[in-house]
Amino acid sequence: MKTATENGTLTIFPEGRIDTNNAAKTEQEIFHAVGDSTADIVIDAKDLEYISSAGLRVLMKLRKKVGRPLPVINVSRDVYEIFETTGFTELLEIKKALREVSTEGCEVIGKGGYGTVYRLDKETILKVYNKNSRDFIDSERLMSQRAFVNGLPTAIPYDVVRSGDSLGVVYELIDASTIAQLINASPDRLEEYVRKYAAALREFHSITLDDELFHDKKQSFFETAEVLAPCMTAEEKADIYSFIESIPDRRTFIHGDYNLKNVMVKDDEVILIDIGDAGVGHPILDVGGVWLACKYLPHTGLTTEQIRGLLGIDPDLSDKVWDIFLREYFSTDAPDELAKYERMIAPAALMLVACHSLRRYAEVTEDMIKQRVENIVRRVLIPAIHNSVKINF
Repeated sequence: MKTATENGTLTIFPEGRIDTNNAAKTEQEIFHAVGDSTADIVIDAKDLEYISSAGLRVLMKLRKKVGRPLPVINVSRDVYEIFETTGFTELLEIKKALREVSTEGCEVIGKGGYGTVYRLDKETILKVYNKNSRDFIDSERLMSQRAFVNGLPTAIPYDVVRSGDSLGVVYELIDASTIAQLINASPDRLEEYVRKYAAALREFHSITLDDELFHDKKQSFFETAEVLAPCMTAEEKADIYSFIESIPDRRTFIHGDYNLKNVMVKDDEVILIDIGDAGVGHPILDVGGVWLACKYLPHTGLTTEQIRGLLGIDPDLSDKVWDIFLREYFSTDAPDELAKYERMIAPAALMLVACHSLRRYAEVTEDMIKQRVENIVRRVLIPAIHNSVKINF
């Protein structure tokens, strides 16, 4: 029986069949390999073809010996059925083997900070993640399921798969196009599509969620303020904390990344994708994200191609998209009213800029914090807070 030790984890690779004929020998080999080791133990079942009740008892003895969770990974569908039928999926950490899915020749329909979304066929899409954290991927998959159960029109997630060296999730999706794709295909219908995009968000913001899986998104503002605080003046800290606290508390559904590439349309039905950043909070947290994409992003010094990749459309259209969105979302064409809403939205949007500028780094240095305070907090955020008006929507 093969074993391997890496980064404090001992992995054991059982092979073929484990039944009454060889269970005792298998037990002896496994316990000899484990010995008195204090390493974490993982059973890699990629070459395991069958396991009987005698083999299952060996795993239970091992679980009892190590006294902590015993992951069994890369389990084939046939072997998984045995674990599930006998109740062992409740006793051990059983993970199925991941099927391989190729994205060669597939259309890219979205690309963001967490990964790239491909269309596999007319009814399924695949999100391939930039970071292969299984816990993060399982969390996003669960969030999609729970959003759907709570009445939100999300793509239905299927299984976690492997695509090359990366992990991904396959989603069921009817033959649909993103708002960005529709605009690119028919620029003359820009206003129609952006109005649909804005009206859909207004409708989603009528949904209240009590599901604890969806965390309060305002909390990320407080967390970012804590990171920036050592490099801010007392007055700056007071301004920022006062603004965050002024955002009304809500349990409204918040998509968290409501851009033109994450909203799909089929036969007049709107479907949400990529909801890994979803949570609850005040609608300004979503509306601010649209402002960030349309009003801030095009002026950050990125190339036209980089901005087009993030927006999904020609950057020259961003101001028009924001203008149409703002009028439709708030159901007004009155210039004074629109200006008032922009003054409400800008500080929240710029707090999102501060959050996004730090969260992609595993380690945030003091120099990075100083740079964000100077370029975001002092240059644009504090002035926007001083110019803001009370949030009243």
